[in-house]
Amino acid sequence: MYRRRQWSVRHARALNRIYNALERMLVRLDSLWRAIGYQRVEKPMAAVERAVKGLLFDCQMCGQCVLSSTGMSCPMNCPKQLRNGPCGGVRENGNCEVLPAMKCVWVAAYEGSLSIPGGIEAMRNIQFAVDQRLKGSSSWLRVVRERIGAGA
Repeated sequence: MYRRRQWSVRHARALNRIYNALERMLVRLDSLWRAIGYQRVEKPMAAVERAVKGLLFDCQMCGQCVLSSTGMSCPMNCPKQLRNGPCGGVRENGNCEVLPAMKCVWVAAYEGSLSIPGGIEAMRNIQFAVDQRLKGSSSWLRVVRERIGAGA
């Protein structure tokens, strides 16, 4: 999984484009999601999201994805699950203080953000603490509802 995470960061620009295109497509399908019912679509959509994002990003399905704001590096892979930057225990070589064989998720996020237009600026946005009630739910559907103004 670690190698896949690193691959995703190295290809952050392309993955961010794909992610944005997917988001636009899902927003366009809002009338379909409403016709079926968001509650009925939630479980299958979360399963697809878990498979895709799990494969590419080692996604932890927090339900509040910030991949586009973190250089396609999932902050939930941080052993401390920090969502707003490194803990201060990053080693000189850029590795994690808790798991020394792993590059700090936030060092990877910075590297990935360098290749995404507006990526460094996006990292400056403060992320709210994870709402544990949303764990396992589809962040894709949540984004659709936010974009169309229906709320999460």
